[in-house]
Amino acid sequence: MVELKAVIVEDEANSREILRNYLTKYCGGVQLLGEADNVDEGLKLIQKNNPDLVFLDVEMPFGNAFDLLDKIPNRTFETVFVTAYNQYAMDALNHHAAYYLMKPINIDELIKAVDYVSEIKQKENALEGQVLNANTAQVSGKITLPQQDGFQVLEVGDIYFCKADDNYTEIYLEKKKIVVSKTLKYFEDALKSYAFARIHKSYLVNVAEVVKYKKGKGGSVVLSNGKELSVSASKKRNLLSYFQ
Repeated sequence: MVELKAVIVEDEANSREILRNYLTKYCGGVQLLGEADNVDEGLKLIQKNNPDLVFLDVEMPFGNAFDLLDKIPNRTFETVFVTAYNQYAMDALNHHAAYYLMKPINIDELIKAVDYVSEIKQKENALEGQVLNANTAQVSGKITLPQQDGFQVLEVGDIYFCKADDNYTEIYLEKKKIVVSKTLKYFEDALKSYAFARIHKSYLVNVAEVVKYKKGKGGSVVLSNGKELSVSASKKRNLLSYFQ
């Protein structure tokens, strides 16, 4: 696994000490570069060290974790939230968190979080500057799209991506969009035997159409039709596993 440069932003000294000790003892691939106890100092620490991984408490004096992340719109690090409050899970997801740890920290979960980020970084580094070759066979097959007066038969390979719209799904083809009264989860299950990757709560993409991958706060992919779609940090490993 790749070594990760990390920082801790946490206002409680005892919590910082526990996390520091756990990382030292159980996560040998983490190089801890520094610690901060508030949003302003955390921002300075991140800007100075350009870490791969930030362990971030949610509630801090003079702001919170989301205030800090909003100050770094073009971030390249992964974020692991560490908090005593589970009501922030959805906000963490929306801010492209790679992992969400509850206090008191479970050592096994901490190791999983570090391994997950390490795997992502290792894959990103290996793919950087390379021609992307998807580990997929030619997408071939048909899918039926239910409609009010029956159903439409569609070639699976003609689909660029699917987008969630509440209980509907928008199917994007080369020159048109089809709206179907099924959830994105329905199509994720229907297309699971093909090379379609769930890259975000809102997107399911045809991996064969991916021509570019961009690092970022969550990352993004560019498809062959020029469309750029966000990638959630929690979905990166699944996407990157398709490439060699």
